[in-house]
Amino acid sequence: MTNPHPLRAKVRIVLVETSHPGNIGAAARAMKNMGLDRLYLVQPVDYPNEKAVFRAASASDVLDQVVVCASLQEAISDCSLVLGTSARQRRIPWPLVTPKEAANKITEHGSAAGDIAIVFGRESKGLKNEELQQCQYHVNIPTSEAYSSLNLAMAVQVLSYELFCASEAEASARVWDQLPATNTDLEHFFGHLEATLAEVGFHDPDNPRQLLTRLRRLFLRIEPDQMEISILRGFLKAVNDTTRRKS
Repeated sequence: MTNPHPLRAKVRIVLVETSHPGNIGAAARAMKNMGLDRLYLVQPVDYPNEKAVFRAASASDVLDQVVVCASLQEAISDCSLVLGTSARQRRIPWPLVTPKEAANKITEHGSAAGDIAIVFGRESKGLKNEELQQCQYHVNIPTSEAYSSLNLAMAVQVLSYELFCASEAEASARVWDQLPATNTDLEHFFGHLEATLAEVGFHDPDNPRQLLTRLRRLFLRIEPDQMEISILRGFLKAVNDTTRRKS
């Protein structure tokens, strides 16, 4: 590859609690094959480690600029599009896309402000439900029913490859009149929404059921921009003020 990946500066690969350092190195190699070099590690079990460097082969420069984070929230806080890989459908269905569809969405989002994160979970059990709920989309890699287990680096390779192909093709850029909301914007909104729903008696924190999860799915699905989040939070504040005047 002679030309840099057009989304190289925007796309980050995020690995959560990777247990084997060799998988980190192999993932770095898969990324470099496809022109990506921004690797974020969330609480890796054993890193840095020479096994990672060995498995990275000629992609040690990707490891040289790894960002190690204490939480997934830290790793994606300034991202405006987050996709989480999931091997199975959850109790409450989330917008689910194939690797090719995910790559197209990323490419379309490429002109918008904010970084883009593709999140991969633990080798043994993937991402937790609360981690997946921070993602706008879930990505599932179709496999044979006879043997569906994918090595972490293989999964990174599949997504990176599809993204490389999508970015090479003609893709229409998403045009925003406002900057898209970042993950931090969204999390502050969800916290404000939860508190307001409890304040007006619509949400029982001791018996939440699936209310907040379904509301998260709703707002993440529509990908609100910063102005829309500001309007929604202004509305919630007006509800707060009215409720407190009446009490």
